[in-house]
Amino acid sequence: MKCPYCGCEDSKVVDSRPTDEGERIRRRRECFNCAKRFTTYEIVENTPLMIVKRDKSREPYNREKLTNGVLRACEKRPISVDQIDEVIDKVESKLYSGVEREISSVQVGEYTMEYLKELDEVAYVRFVSVYRQFQDIHSFMNELTKLLNEK
Repeated sequence: MKCPYCGCEDSKVVDSRPTDEGERIRRRRECFNCAKRFTTYEIVENTPLMIVKRDKSREPYNREKLTNGVLRACEKRPISVDQIDEVIDKVESKLYSGVEREISSVQVGEYTMEYLKELDEVAYVRFVSVYRQFQDIHSFMNELTKLLNEK
């Protein structure tokens, strides 16, 4: 850490304590060159997650957008808001646990389908029909057949 008084890059930590409910760490440092003390703060860097859409455009990840899609799929189903939040939390956990900061919308959809399938088959089929852009009844029947064969 560079000393604000003399510019020396060597210092030692004299005291360290958490602040802001553990969100930051306050450190008192002492410069090896001029022996003056100064304070620094350490925080976790939050790099935004970017979604790469099918047309190759990019946009920041938006939890509301994903939640709205899942809510539509779960409409009039015996699924609580807590269960929907749990699905979104699981998807986000997978998204943020990776090293990549750019994730394709296809991957987001695949994760969502995986968790919806476990939760409710009707909601899963509804989500898949919109996500995979079913154009006719045959596409719909193919997905239902796959679902039935898995059982």
